[in-house]
Amino acid sequence: MNQRSNARTMMIISMAVFGTLGLFVRHIPLTSGELALYRAVLAAALIGGYLLVSRQSIPLRSIKKEIPLLLFSGIAMGINWILLFEAYKYTTVSIATLSYYFAPVIVTLACPILFHEKLSRKQIICFFMSTLGLVLITGIGDFGNRSSHIVGILFGLGAAVFYAAVILLNKFIRKVEGIHRTFLQFLAAILILIPYVLLTSGIHLQNLDGIGWSALLIVGIIHTGITYCLYFSSLKELPGQKAAILSYIDPLVAVLVSVFLLGETMTWQQVLGGVLILGFTLWNELP
Repeated sequence: MNQRSNARTMMIISMAVFGTLGLFVRHIPLTSGELALYRAVLAAALIGGYLLVSRQSIPLRSIKKEIPLLLFSGIAMGINWILLFEAYKYTTVSIATLSYYFAPVIVTLACPILFHEKLSRKQIICFFMSTLGLVLITGIGDFGNRSSHIVGILFGLGAAVFYAAVILLNKFIRKVEGIHRTFLQFLAAILILIPYVLLTSGIHLQNLDGIGWSALLIVGIIHTGITYCLYFSSLKELPGQKAAILSYIDPLVAVLVSVFLLGETMTWQQVLGGVLILGFTLWNELP
């Protein structure tokens, strides 16, 4: 019981930390590609150091058949980060996060195709109600630059597509443990992000001031390296239903940060849309 209680505490902490990501990203004057690259490098260095200190080796020989899946999932993770960071630039943190949390709906639609599962009546209801929530967020509201807001939502949905791809690819990875899987996915993300950054924006670390460096280190080490370890460690000990409920702390914290710390506004229609997306995707995950 104590072990499960500790796991619940770690899950709550990790989800709350994930929810503050947008607050720190806003203070890093780098392109989304660069930020994603440095995030992956810092997190991989931290987890790699932990594996060395704890003398945990990765059984590459026994998992070699799943390395292509790890590679593709890592690439999807890197693209997912780029699109999410772009969404933060074009719309509010709350709207970007709620658009991003459309990923479970995409997974629900993809499972019948990939795993030959039938959509239940409950899943169909959840799909339509979550989509209605997205329509409320997208189509209603008073925005000074409406086109920018729509672009931000599209980036958020793009990030959701690639996050859904990570979730689906992980369903096929069965021989790699959580922390090893995360480390290898970060390495794969680095492999795709390095040429992307060099061919597009280039390196601009020299532009960071003290606040920028502090925010970057927090995003890479705390939000990614430490928090991913907490998340996967707690995931092993918690029932799926409990983990599903606690995972919604992330978007709720993101909305609170957006409104109360960043001063970004939400209309009542957007609040209703967010409730529909989060409420019905949560209901879909519960038995």
